[in-house]
Amino acid sequence: MSIKYINDLDISGKRLFIRVDFNVPLDEMGNITDDTRIRGVLPTIDHALDEGAKVILASHMGRPKGKVDKKLSLEPVARRLGRLLKKDVVMTKDCIGDEVEKIIDDMNSNYVVLLENLRFHIGEEENDENFAKELARLADVYINDAFAISHRSHASVVAVTRFFDVCGAGFLMKKELNYFARAMENPARPLVAIIGGAKVSNKLSALENVIKKVDKIIVGGAMAFTFLKALGYDVGKSLVEDTLIDTAHKILESAKERNVKFYLPVDCVVADKFDSEAETKITTVQEIPKDWMALDIGPATTTLFAQALQDAKTIIWNGPMGVFEMDAFSRGTFAMVSHVANSYALTIVGGGDTDVAVNEAGELSKMSYISTGGGAFIDLLEGRPLPGIEALKNKG
Repeated sequence: MSIKYINDLDISGKRLFIRVDFNVPLDEMGNITDDTRIRGVLPTIDHALDEGAKVILASHMGRPKGKVDKKLSLEPVARRLGRLLKKDVVMTKDCIGDEVEKIIDDMNSNYVVLLENLRFHIGEEENDENFAKELARLADVYINDAFAISHRSHASVVAVTRFFDVCGAGFLMKKELNYFARAMENPARPLVAIIGGAKVSNKLSALENVIKKVDKIIVGGAMAFTFLKALGYDVGKSLVEDTLIDTAHKILESAKERNVKFYLPVDCVVADKFDSEAETKITTVQEIPKDWMALDIGPATTTLFAQALQDAKTIIWNGPMGVFEMDAFSRGTFAMVSHVANSYALTIVGGGDTDVAVNEAGELSKMSYISTGGGAFIDLLEGRPLPGIEALKNKG
């Protein structure tokens, strides 16, 4: 079964329910600080408008847990989207109900409506069929262009597809899936995976799965110290998941059996406390002081990791190399951004904190692709089917 995309469908004059991810960051005043996710779906919206469709956009914002929270209204998104599209975007006060249906019934083609936060209804996160049926009453065709939420079995992602005869995916979804396929299904080799972040447990299945596919694995961030402890190093007060020491051993053994080169830090930036004002110094991983903690990779590790990337043809990266939000522990992550950006490989950055680091380093334009999905990207790395994707395949 294959997914149909919006350009494969007859949508002229039809009402399109397009699930997007407009869960954008807001400052204390409710202003959007990064509109990347809004810009990402503009090609899908423009295509629908060009075809004379009536566009109904649906998204969530934050975690209101089924209750109306004005701070999590999509009104700022409607204003920004209107400026980007250079047309008025009608914002509804709810996402279902008679009033919403009347607004949509009165729509002309070349018209855009943005529904209020889906998660103001508890049925969204519960994948409730009655709520999904109410959403489906609004439109003729369903389009999922929200890769970042497609790992969730939510009503607007999964259940709603049961009530549409015609379902498909948007251009952003198509781009996400195509880039991932290029990286993991038929990659140019050597294929290098860079995995960082705090916890092995969050990315354990991803590590176990990518070992079967990659030529090299680079592990940084706090999770590296679980592996170093598994190798017998005393890592001081660095973050370690002791319950996963045996699992780390098995992953290292699996890499060895498959002839996958496994890179860990050889030095690190350590601090006497987890604080931006802490005393810091650089040590080898063998010499971490007993009462200190490692919060970034060191310069020798940066050089080692850069050498590992020199012959790479495909690079997948998810997770920072240290606590880059604090200036004293940001150099390792930003150095890796530079090395990945200036490589000659196909480079795919997998959401989460990593895309923030790439953005802050000013290297977005040099990356082949920045994924919009953190959790969804990890689930794909783990080899898991995404419920939102499977729902579209079943309709295909």
